[in-house]
Amino acid sequence: MPEVCLLGTGGMLPLKNRFLTSLYVEHNGKALLIDCGEGTQVAMGMHNIKMSKLEALLITHSHADHVTGIPGLLLSIGNCSRTQPLHIYSPESCIKDIKNLMSVCGCLPYDAVFHGLSASQPAQFTLETIDPMLQISTLPLEHRVDCIGYSIVFNKKPVFSPEKAKALGVPVQYWKTLHSGEQVVLPDGRTVNTDDVTDKQRKPVKITYTTDTLPLTSIKDFAHNSDLFVCEGMYGDITKKESMNEKGHMLMQDACKIARESNSARLWLTHYSPAEKEPLAYEKELSQIFSNVTVSCDGQKISL
Repeated sequence: MPEVCLLGTGGMLPLKNRFLTSLYVEHNGKALLIDCGEGTQVAMGMHNIKMSKLEALLITHSHADHVTGIPGLLLSIGNCSRTQPLHIYSPESCIKDIKNLMSVCGCLPYDAVFHGLSASQPAQFTLETIDPMLQISTLPLEHRVDCIGYSIVFNKKPVFSPEKAKALGVPVQYWKTLHSGEQVVLPDGRTVNTDDVTDKQRKPVKITYTTDTLPLTSIKDFAHNSDLFVCEGMYGDITKKESMNEKGHMLMQDACKIARESNSARLWLTHYSPAEKEPLAYEKELSQIFSNVTVSCDGQKISL
């Protein structure tokens, strides 16, 4: 069961009561982090998040409010006695910027393994260090620099049927192997596949994260049927739409429309402008567009 924490909800620069947006997702004691702006490691401590659990860092783009916390985070992870590699995923064009930031880290006691992703074509990959069935998809977004969104899908094993296994005469010691998705060859020479001893497929858990982008129509399909859709909403004042679009951002209302059209179960807003002092003031208006919207605050948590 994924545990999710929105560490911060701010954009551009951290405030005394609002850290920069970053999403922590934990599953089976291991975790990934999306974006790492200034102060992210402090926010993790405030919300009782153990950075030693991190297996992967996913970066949307290389603007300062999304990457300048990386050196401090990596150094702190090193102080947790980590020796196994940490995987860093980002648009290909961001890798140089991240490595330049890391030049202040000196020699880390573990390797940072970089994975460059296309900012013009969707991509897919798995995070086997967290779960072999965890699949990540990316979507090119439209901002002032290369930027991508992430969709995280936790696939589940189908329901195992002891009755079917018994009917086929499968010894108990083979059940776990079959449930993991592997076929087995029984002592009598018969081959048994997972489909032979399982029932219905269970619904996966899907989390989608998009920020710093125009309200593209492609996001609707990308976020389709998300259990949690985390999306930027720089302002709730619709008179700012033109200026926000010029800067490659969207309003809270844009995010709500996408959440509704994507059939997402719930929406968490994030990446508020520092000038947006009271985002909760728009909650009633926004709920008329999409009923299950949360005008998020730092430390927002959920178990999915």
